[in-house]
Formats: sequence, C-alpha cells, structure tokens
Amino acid sequence: MGSLSIWHWIVVIAVVLLLFGRGKISDLMGDVAQGIKAFKKGMKDDETATVKTEPVKSIDHNSASSTPARSDVGSKAV
Repeated sequence: MGSLSIWHWIVVIAVVLLLFGRGKISDLMGDVAQGIKAFKKGMKDDETATVKTEPVKSIDHNSASSTPARSDVGSKAV
C-alpha cells in the first residue's frame, strides 16, 4: 500500500504531461537554468567585489610625539 509501482509513476507522468504539455515543461526548465546561471554570475560578482576592497590603513606609532607620555598608574591622588 505504501510503495508506488512503475505503473503508478507512468500514470502520474502522463497526467502531468497532459496538464502542462511538453512545451510548458521545457520552458520551465529553461527558466530554471537561466535562474541558476544568474545566481552563479551574482555569486561571482560578489567575490570580485570583496577582492577589490580598499587596503587597510594603519597608524604609524613612531611618528607621534618624541616625548613619552606620563602614566599615573599606581599613584594615589591626594
């Protein structure tokens, strides 16, 4: 009862072909293929966009003032 035989599948495929027709199914498959191609192209564009980002800017610590800053760590305020 739970499993479908080959005859069940043949009837299901015949009904689908009668309802949708061969042309509509092939058009649908073509649309699906175009969607997949557009998705892959979009993913490729995203990868190239992340590669062309601006380089990271760093701060040069040596060009700051020549005198060291005083630290009040450990001192008590009176």
